[in-house]
Amino acid sequence: MLKEIQVTGKKDTRSGFGDGITELGRTNPNVVALTADLAGSLKLGIFIKENPDRFIQCGIAEANMIGIAAGLTIGGKIPFTTTFANFSTGRVYDQIRQSVAYSGKNVKICASHAGLTLGEDGATHQILEDIGMMKMLPGMTVIVPCDYEQTRQATLAIAAYEGPVYLRFGRPVWPIFTEGLPFEIGKAQFFSKGTDVSIFACGHMVWNAIEAGKKLEAEGLSVEIVNIHTIKPLDEEAVLTSIRKTGCAVTAEEHNVLGGLGESIARVAGQYHPVPIEMVGTQDTFGESGTPAQLLEKYGLSPDHIVAAAKKVITRK
Repeated sequence: MLKEIQVTGKKDTRSGFGDGITELGRTNPNVVALTADLAGSLKLGIFIKENPDRFIQCGIAEANMIGIAAGLTIGGKIPFTTTFANFSTGRVYDQIRQSVAYSGKNVKICASHAGLTLGEDGATHQILEDIGMMKMLPGMTVIVPCDYEQTRQATLAIAAYEGPVYLRFGRPVWPIFTEGLPFEIGKAQFFSKGTDVSIFACGHMVWNAIEAGKKLEAEGLSVEIVNIHTIKPLDEEAVLTSIRKTGCAVTAEEHNVLGGLGESIARVAGQYHPVPIEMVGTQDTFGESGTPAQLLEKYGLSPDHIVAAAKKVITRK
């Protein structure tokens, strides 16, 4: 039951990355951190203090940072590039495509302050296209963890994973609810089993999906909540097992519905087991300034919006 999910605290997911890379600094001598003038925002302080010789401050030169990271892999290093998600992708897409993805370089692109929950920084920084951009690159693994603990675990996991990775996380303080749960790249995580509707979510929207699921359960509906933390490679088996049982799906993501998690789920469903799908996400729009809660409500990403989408999709079965 969803009501049994334990919240063990609240913390920003970027701190999960910071604590994860700090741990890696103590255990993996090949890990190198690079940043584009945002060491504080990416929580690199302890890593830098403990490993000054494995930190490169690239300044506001993100394209150069990607090039340096690609070069470091040739010598066996495992570079973690760090900046805001907008600058990690939109500003340097050509360099990622040509210098990292094309040759399968072992670069870990770690992107904070993604999505609407960046809040008051506004539309110029609230990238809502990055999941789509990165998942289309051949060979690129795309991971969007749901809370502090899962982000910490994902940071550790990608260091041991050979190949380019895009790790997306955020700024706001958020509930921690995955303590004690294992994380495996490419393996979906079920928070409840149900028969009426499947709700697939990633990132901050996993918690909103859980909150929505509690409301739906209170109304007598049987809800399956699935955390798709790895957008690519997608756990197609988990997706198909769920929708074959429920016969319909809702997707929830802090991203444009064009090109994101929803389209990945729809592709698998359309190819192997077509079912009605409702997508909760931004609807082909930029964001704006506001608090995370205000923006999630205005752009249709609140728990109540997920509830409404679930009720709607059930009627379409």
